[in-house]
Amino acid sequence: MKSIQMVNLVSQYEKIQTEVDQKILEVVRSSQYINGPEVKSFSEELSRFLGVKHVIPCANGTDALQIAMMALGLKPGDEVITASFTYIATVEVIGLLGLVPVLVEVDPETFNLDVNAFEAAITEKTKAVVPVHLYGQCANMEEILRVAKKHDLKVIEDAAQAIDATYTFSNGDAVKAGCMGDVGTTSFFPSKNLGCYGDGGAVFTNNDELAISIRQIANHGQTVRYHHENIGVNSRLDSLQAAVLRIKLGHLKEYTEARQFAAAYYDEAFKNETGLLTPKRDAKSSHVFHQYTIKTRGQIGMRCKIF
Repeated sequence: MKSIQMVNLVSQYEKIQTEVDQKILEVVRSSQYINGPEVKSFSEELSRFLGVKHVIPCANGTDALQIAMMALGLKPGDEVITASFTYIATVEVIGLLGLVPVLVEVDPETFNLDVNAFEAAITEKTKAVVPVHLYGQCANMEEILRVAKKHDLKVIEDAAQAIDATYTFSNGDAVKAGCMGDVGTTSFFPSKNLGCYGDGGAVFTNNDELAISIRQIANHGQTVRYHHENIGVNSRLDSLQAAVLRIKLGHLKEYTEARQFAAAYYDEAFKNETGLLTPKRDAKSSHVFHQYTIKTRGQIGMRCKIF
């Protein structure tokens, strides 16, 4: 029996092999493995692609969430609201920082944060919310931002599964996932829509002061070497991974379109299957289909992942 992978990384690599091999060799010959020119170039290119002022690469998506929360000045005991249906990393970092996770229900059709449940869970201790753009589709950011502003809450987007997804506001503004709140985070794990050949992540923000703090925290709390202004962590994207990501970023639109084409194919194939419900599309968000997730009638639990 042939094994079908969620993401065929071998096939993907073969299509860009010449570009990747050449670029990796260039990095090795340069010996600039940490914070080298490839990292800076990738940061600038991803910033332009997303339309966000600052992209700060880091070691992985989990670190990105932790660094974002540290930069926002959240303190032990502060409550952070997030979706009950998400990967452990979203909640894990809340606990690691001594914050209090408050889990609320998701919309059963989109699997993203239920805005009414979010607002109902707010208390005087609530300081932030982490909407998760699950499976490749943005949460209801217009309403989430409205509620957050009303209650003076920070918004940290977990866009690990939704890079290149676009959310359109009522006024017509179209903004990429991860670029709407105070700060956005993503992962470059190999199976992500934009993935490297190891671990990697990034933090996004349009706030200049916040960007300075994020950069410091990701690099041992320093801007100038050996001058440590804050408590930080060691979380850097290495040059080899940045080089790979620069190449794959150039193909991201192609990858997104291929996933959307496959999703449309599955929609057609399943349209007469009365026992299955295909993914709900939110009219305000494009869907980049990190996963194509179907439901059996009466229960959630059956997943079909596209690659």
